[in-house]
Amino acid sequence: MRANSAGLGLRNELVDAALAGDINADFLELAPENWIPFKGKRLETLAKIAENYPLTTHGLSLSIGSQDPLDIVFLNDLKQFLAEFKVDIYSEHLSYCSHNGQLYDLLPIPFTQEAVSYVSSRILDVQTHLNRPLILENVSYYASPAPELTELEFIKRTLEAGDCNLLLDVNNVFVNSVNHGYDPYQFIEDLPSERIIYGHIAGHHEEYDDLFIDTHGAKVKDKVFELLDYAYLHHGVYPTLLERDFNFPSLAELNQELEQIKAIQARYE
Repeated sequence: MRANSAGLGLRNELVDAALAGDINADFLELAPENWIPFKGKRLETLAKIAENYPLTTHGLSLSIGSQDPLDIVFLNDLKQFLAEFKVDIYSEHLSYCSHNGQLYDLLPIPFTQEAVSYVSSRILDVQTHLNRPLILENVSYYASPAPELTELEFIKRTLEAGDCNLLLDVNNVFVNSVNHGYDPYQFIEDLPSERIIYGHIAGHHEEYDDLFIDTHGAKVKDKVFELLDYAYLHHGVYPTLLERDFNFPSLAELNQELEQIKAIQARYE
């Protein structure tokens, strides 16, 4: 996939537009868990969409930080799905979402060296099983349980120990910087360039001056676009996905936001 490319998350509300080729995206991203259980017509629809757009994937249930065993049945199904649809990018969250069963939320992993060692071991197991590098997203969080390390230290040590790559979500950096009081530009600058191969950008809700909520349900703020520009400046351009999960605007508005991403990328060609 080209570095200077902009994509959109494939949601049910956008399937018809994707089939018609009306989305001005270079690629579409989907959650594999929303497609793997299905056979027949639904996968036939996805195959038709794949004729119009390359597909990337962003998982929801790997739960890399969980104490639960890795779900080998799911990993087998995932490997088959990625091969069938010729998906190059499989990304997930640097978080956990299960404990003796699915929790249906993305919870922060404690920022400790013990957690780095544990999570990186699971990352290596997943990469061996899938025979591909795992790409993990820096997540938004609203409390940090028993931190020994900073968020930045935890991310960098985990990427290094797990020998995996980073999905840089600049909106999550921006939201966390407000909620936890750090400089988002310095945070971006200190990330390892060689690990950043994919990115997300999204909207958020400003609940209070010191509490922003990552929602994926609003237009991307100008300050977040500015932070994306800064990320490209320091790390080079990478494929970037516009996330929108609900409160969908018109397709014209979504296409306009995609064009904003492409315009920023074009500055560094």
